[in-house]
Amino acid sequence: MEYTYLGRTGLRVSRLCLGTMNFGVDTDEKTAFRIMDEALDAGINFFDTANIYGWGENAGATESIIGKWFSQGGQRREKIVLATKVYEPISDPNDGPNDVRGLSLYKIRRHLEGSLRRLQTDHVELYQMHHIDRRTPWDEIWEAFETQVRSGKVDYIGSSNFAGWHLVKAQAAAEKRNFMGIVTEQHKYSLLERTAEMEVLPAARDLGLGVVAWSPIAGGLLGGHALKDNVGTRTAKRADLIEKHRTQLERFSALCKELGESEANVALAWVLANPDLTAPIIGPRTIEQLRDVIRVVEISLEEDILRELNEIFPGPGGETPEVYAW
Repeated sequence: MEYTYLGRTGLRVSRLCLGTMNFGVDTDEKTAFRIMDEALDAGINFFDTANIYGWGENAGATESIIGKWFSQGGQRREKIVLATKVYEPISDPNDGPNDVRGLSLYKIRRHLEGSLRRLQTDHVELYQMHHIDRRTPWDEIWEAFETQVRSGKVDYIGSSNFAGWHLVKAQAAAEKRNFMGIVTEQHKYSLLERTAEMEVLPAARDLGLGVVAWSPIAGGLLGGHALKDNVGTRTAKRADLIEKHRTQLERFSALCKELGESEANVALAWVLANPDLTAPIIGPRTIEQLRDVIRVVEISLEEDILRELNEIFPGPGGETPEVYAW
């Protein structure tokens, strides 16, 4: 496994981040335990989850599975850089009218307590805002996070789904408080979704933020099954997108065949080749999927291959404003 620093911090994390969104949904507890054990054995020390995972009435189920895995001992918890998130409602009747999206001090405090309880730990290394809150002022948000950092319950703060200007505004507010602020941005980024190249990646680079890519194989469209007759249930529901990108996907599949690599691994290797990216999130549902993807860190894409991928999946054309003006 390869490692890098988490943004401008001194914390080192694996170049692959284990996403746990499927645990308790498509992946049962026993299989989830095996996946986490093998991921750890392979050198993956960066795990990502969220309090909402499990979804609906089962929100929190994924964190609970991870907590049970930690409780087995073997220094599992000590070896992991653990990231979870806050923002979405989790159907807690005790929240009453505050069971809504947001980042109030009240919600951050209560939901962190819930996450720590489910995760069976006394702290998380990275606590992420799952989305921008356009209603709550930054002074309140930073007061909430500063309190948790000072208490030792949180080491670092991250964001997710922020625009470039959101990152700048958040960091400016943190700087006024002499607080570290955000150290990572988790963003949707793949060969099929490159909008982040316009403003988010340049802003993160300038601010010294690590960028973690979610949906790096575009929800399965770049996973090699989209063009097959026996596609999975999730992929089948995206028939309109498959047709929209069919020509690109066919060219991509042909290129991967020439390389002798799976479509998923080439898509992930492309993300890893971007110096602005800390890690893509991999979300294996089975132990076989994990084993297939582990070796992606060993794949080095030559410049001619990167150029061809850029031809197949052209991005926005550059950073703003040059992408649309001089």
